[in-house]
Amino acid sequence: MTGRQNSMNRMTQLLTKISAGCLSAGLSAVALANDMTTRYNLRVPATELAENIYTLHNFVLIVCLLICVAVFGVMFYSIYAHRKSKGHKPAHFHESTSLEIAWTVVPFLIVVVIGVYATPIVMAQKDTTNADITVKATGYQWKWGYDYLKGEGQGIAFYSTLTTPYEQRINQQDKTLDYLSEVDNPLVVPVGKKIRVVTTANDVIHAWMVPAFGVKQDAIPGFVRDTWFKADRIGTYNGHCAELCGSQHAFMPIVVRVVSAEDFTVWVNEQKSKSAALSGSALATVQ
Repeated sequence: MTGRQNSMNRMTQLLTKISAGCLSAGLSAVALANDMTTRYNLRVPATELAENIYTLHNFVLIVCLLICVAVFGVMFYSIYAHRKSKGHKPAHFHESTSLEIAWTVVPFLIVVVIGVYATPIVMAQKDTTNADITVKATGYQWKWGYDYLKGEGQGIAFYSTLTTPYEQRINQQDKTLDYLSEVDNPLVVPVGKKIRVVTTANDVIHAWMVPAFGVKQDAIPGFVRDTWFKADRIGTYNGHCAELCGSQHAFMPIVVRVVSAEDFTVWVNEQKSKSAALSGSALATVQ
């Protein structure tokens, strides 16, 4: 009886170890998948528009994968099943009407399906009407200027410049987590509000891009373009100029801080108080 109990105990321990190993492997696989998604995929969406773009991206990727599998599957099967060593001889024909119709109609239908799916998303990207707040983003070599043109915060203006130390750029200091993505004055907006961003440039072509918002709009000297976003959650989101604008193109990041409506009101009041204090100081100096 004791020997049987010992055998059962050993079996139980073995099953426990196997279960623990499977669980550990499963958790490791999930962690690896999450890490791969974060590192190699698109940014985690922070707006409904970015979520739709993300879904469209995955859909088109699956379509491309299916096309690849189908085409290469037929090709490799044909090479294997109709090889010369099995006695097959090449067919001699000039054309096949059925084949030509098929390889014309099928790609056309694929393009139509993708177009029907993508068109509402593209149209939504261009709908900048009924914005709660309008901000002008001006690209400079090499920083961003922000002017609140309409809505709460109207009249506030400032520059947003990279603050990463030069020593980090030339590898004389250890790089921080926010390397090349830290600025002195981030753009601040309230959560859940539609923000229209009007873009232009002072010198050369720049581009205002924040991947988590699904936003990328060129900023062209002498032209006014616009885009929009509505952040779904509070947080800090970054992007970079997406046009090669000169020798310090990599050093003009975009940082957007999304806060609650109450915190945004507090920030607006602070900025206006600072502006009033600076104006009063300048007037006193002149006098």
